[in-house]
This record gives sequence, structure tokens and C-alpha cells, in this order.
Amino acid sequence: MADVRLPWHGPLIAGHKTVGQVTADICAPLERRAGGWWWLAFSLAFSLLCLGVAAVSYQIAVGIGTWGLNRTVGWAFDITNFVFWVGIGHAGTLISAILFLFRQKWRTSVNRSAEAMTLIAVTCAGLFPVIHMGRPWLFYWIIPYPNTRGPLWVNFLSPLVWDFFAIGTYFMISLLFWYVGLVPDLATLRDRLRPGLYRRLVAFFGLGWNGSCRTWLRYEVVYLLLAGLATPLVVSVHSVVSADFAATLVPGWHATIFPPYFVTGAILSGMAMVLTLMLLARKAMRMEDYITPRHIEAMTKLVLATSCLVGLSYAIEFFSALYVGNRYESFTFLNRALGPLGWGYWIMVACNVLVPQLFWFGRVRRRLLAVFVICILVNVGMWFERFIIIVSSLERDFLPSSWSGYAPTWIELATLAGSFGLFFTCFLVFCRFLPVIAMAEVKAVVHEGHSEAQA
Repeated sequence: MADVRLPWHGPLIAGHKTVGQVTADICAPLERRAGGWWWLAFSLAFSLLCLGVAAVSYQIAVGIGTWGLNRTVGWAFDITNFVFWVGIGHAGTLISAILFLFRQKWRTSVNRSAEAMTLIAVTCAGLFPVIHMGRPWLFYWIIPYPNTRGPLWVNFLSPLVWDFFAIGTYFMISLLFWYVGLVPDLATLRDRLRPGLYRRLVAFFGLGWNGSCRTWLRYEVVYLLLAGLATPLVVSVHSVVSADFAATLVPGWHATIFPPYFVTGAILSGMAMVLTLMLLARKAMRMEDYITPRHIEAMTKLVLATSCLVGLSYAIEFFSALYVGNRYESFTFLNRALGPLGWGYWIMVACNVLVPQLFWFGRVRRRLLAVFVICILVNVGMWFERFIIIVSSLERDFLPSSWSGYAPTWIELATLAGSFGLFFTCFLVFCRFLPVIAMAEVKAVVHEGHSEAQA
């Protein structure tokens, strides 16, 4: 990616586009054959996915003894990746629902991709608890339905069951919200495609949209209601995930700060991933006129704000551990910073707190390459945050005689790589067959900001 310095004041949509030009530009990547760069990216992502499938298949055949877990460390890569991917999925609901309710017009060029990213990330997250069961073919046992297993029933007191309901609800509402917003664009695409299977599928899912005033009125009411329904999920889902930790007695976990701490961290990682994908799509799909400096400016400011909140959470954790006078809590946090995994802790602090502070400077926010690198580092730091919270607390528990180290095996590393392969494979397929940008919403703001730019 070229290091381009962007002019920072201008319209939301550049180039003085007409409504027809908006349709033509956004549909163009779908109407032409995929280029060599798309096939190269798809091949790499699909290769990682195949590697992950092979690793998970081997683990299911042999058992979870193929992981690096031991008596002391019972959670590691699996739960780390689960929490990481759930966090990635938060930005879609934030951009689509909350910013829609606050009438933030800059969201129109990025909300469609953010929503798709949410669905894919939640799918990746949902795979890890199933794999962690060891017998994934019995995953339906966690569903409370009438059965013949006698006293074997779902334990509703377990936070892991709460995860199932929280993730399931979040996925269904996000899917419905994404699909309803997609319907007008499917109708536009239906009217442009040549006859064939692709056009028939698009027409079927377009639900007979005719663009009448009555149709638009009902659409806007439903979209507003779904936005209001989805907004609490931004807070509730990761708060429920944090209960997996806060409900235990492990030092460093049972803290009331975990729900807001996890939520802000999830928004940070999700916004960084959205910005990463948008910068790539902007260049690869020639969407410079639709993903403008104003969009990048707004997203970098959100990354900066959540980074400051995450840094405050780190400081409060240390203060609480030292202030409470519990030697186990104090030891746990000192061990995080100075123990065997101290290197990972300082990577976490550097990537999540220190590096994003560069966004205070306009020169940094205006350079695409700098923004791209910072967002990559933020996601690296957020993964290490979950890893450090989980593994460092488990490696050193109450009894020194039971202390044990942990190192991931190649099966775990391959599974992590496979989850990234699944994520990017699905996202590339989405970019190839569906509009990356919400045409109907962009047309409503196509002239927004032109008067200010001319002034």
C-alpha cells in the first residue's frame, strides 16, 4: 500500500457523483470478472482455511491432548481466540446501529462491510467453544430442549451456557439487520444483472422490492427498530463473555471492571479491523471516492478514544490489585508485567495504548500506510491482551507446587491460522458477490459536504 498523504477536508463522497454514477461504480466490481489480485488473496486465505480444517480434523480424531493444555492451564488458545473474534464482531453493530441512531452520516460508506465482518467474526468465534468440547458432534447438548438423557440437562448457572445464548442472539439480530439493509441494493443489482443463476438468487433475496414510497416507509421503520434492538447487544454480548472470567475465583479475573473493560477492548479491536479492511477495499476495488479522508478521520478518532479507555482500564486493574491488599491479586498483576509472559504483556500495552496515541497527530491520520500499520498492531495487541489475561493467571495459581508453563502446539497455531483463513475467505466472497458499500444509503449523502468543501 502506497504511503499516501490525504487532504483532510472534503465531502463525504468525492467526485460530485450523480445517483447513476454511484450505482455504476459500486456495482462495477460485481459485474466484471475477478482480477488476479482477488484470486491471489482468495488462494492464500483458502489455503489457510484448509490448514485449519486439517488441524481441527486431526484434533477431533486424536483428542484435545494435541493441544498444549495441562492440569494448571485448562484454557489457552481456544478461549483466547473465541474472545478475540467476538471482540472483532463488535464494530459492525457499533457502526451500523449506534451511529445510525445518532445520525452519523459518515457511516454510510463503511456500515455494509462492517456488518458483514461482524457476521463472519461471530461465526469464527462460535467455532472455538464447539472445538473446545472435545466431542463437537455433541454440541447440541447445550441446547435446552426436551430429551431422553434423564438428569443430564443444561446448567443455566454456567457462563458458558450464557455465551451460547448471547452469541446466538447477537448473530441472529446482526444477520437480520445486515440483510434488511441489503434488500434495496439487491433490487438494484437484480435490475442490472444478465439472466442466470446469480440474477435469480439476487431476485429471490430481493423480496420483490419495487422502490415505492410505501415500501421505503416500511423499510425505514423496520431498520430503525432493528437498530434499537441491536444497540444493547454491543454492551451485553461482551459483558456476558467477561462473566466467564469474573464468575471465577482465579486471581486477576473476578473483577467488576471486566464488563466495561471487555466492551471497550472489543470496540477497539473491531474498529481497527474495520479500518484495516476498508483501506484494503478502498485501494483494491477503486473506492477512493466513497471511502474518503473524512471516513478514515472518524474511524481513527474512535480507535484513539477506545485506546485511551483501554489504557485507563489497565491502570485501574493494577491500582485495584495493589490497593485491595490481597497478596494473590498483587502477585498476579506483577507476574503479568514481570513474569514469564511479561514480554507479551508489554507487547499488549505498546500496541493497544502507546501506538494508537499517534492518532493525536493529524499528519499520522493523513497517511494511509501509517493508519494501516497502526491498525494491524492494535489487533496484534488485542489478541495478546486476551492471551495474557487467560494464560498468565492460570500458569501461576495459589499453590507454587502446581505452577506450570504453557506453550501452544502446532495444532493450536494451525487452528488460529485457519480461523483467519475462514474470516478472509468469507469476506472476499462477500466482496465478490454483494455490494461492499450500501448504495441506497450513500445516495442519500452523495452531496453532503460539498458546500463546505467549496467554501
